[in-house]
Amino acid sequence: MINQTILQEFILIGFSVYPHVQTCLFVVFLCLYMVTLAGNLTIMGLTWVDRSLHTPMYFFLSALSFSETCYTLTIIPKMLVDLLDKDNRISVIGCGLQMCFFLGLGGTHCILLTVMGYDRFLAICNPLRYPLLMTNVACGQLVASAWVGGFFISLIETTLIFRVSFCIPNLIRHFFCHMRAVLRLSCTDSNFTEFVVTLMSVSGLLGTFLLILLTYMFILSSVLKIPSAEGKQKAFSTCASHLTVVFIHFGFASVVYMKPENSGGDDTLIAVPYTVITPFLSPIIFTLRNKDMKNAFRKIMRKTVVLKK
Repeated sequence: MINQTILQEFILIGFSVYPHVQTCLFVVFLCLYMVTLAGNLTIMGLTWVDRSLHTPMYFFLSALSFSETCYTLTIIPKMLVDLLDKDNRISVIGCGLQMCFFLGLGGTHCILLTVMGYDRFLAICNPLRYPLLMTNVACGQLVASAWVGGFFISLIETTLIFRVSFCIPNLIRHFFCHMRAVLRLSCTDSNFTEFVVTLMSVSGLLGTFLLILLTYMFILSSVLKIPSAEGKQKAFSTCASHLTVVFIHFGFASVVYMKPENSGGDDTLIAVPYTVITPFLSPIIFTLRNKDMKNAFRKIMRKTVVLKK
């Protein structure tokens, strides 16, 4: 039995089991990552510059894009380096920090999606009280609460995981420090720890998802009472992008965190949609399906052309 303090590093196996396609994967993931970064930075830039987007809905969208940018930074750059480098090492401290930020930002993302659903609920179901309830202070408090909540759970989970002792071989069968993959290296029986941290993650996912579904039940009830078809369409259009991202995010996350331990399948490949594809699709959906975003982008482009002339 080797104590955790003696074990100085882990080796991320990741995609090294697919040596013939690593270069191809690097190119694909790099392109997806650059588009993801560009999309999120565009959303944050537009909501900052365009005064017409200075509303609670776009403030929450900007906060979501910021958390998603940080979320991808914790995983993808290291993964890209490892795809080209045969020495895929990460220190125990680095692994703990990566796990903490990954889980914390993932939790923050779920809570922010819930906050966005709550925002739409107030805007559609309580339009007269909406300006009084969704003040700048209230919006800031909701975003801060999302970050505090996400990282509070993350710190508990990471502390529980890294209290166990790890043994050689120190091979993590994943491309990042996923909690299940790390716990498999425990020298002692870690079934209870795995049960607790999995229960916390699944409870967080299901809890936020059910809250979002509940808000949309009230939203649907209110929208159906709108007499005009145009009014119904306008109300639904403000929710379509958010609802699409919710189903993509929670759908892929459920596959990762609710998959039984002995169900088979490569955990590395299973995690790709949640860590790479979802962040890639999210800014695209929010920009391409949003008229205000597209109009703001056109205005910025026109101003840029005029300044160049």
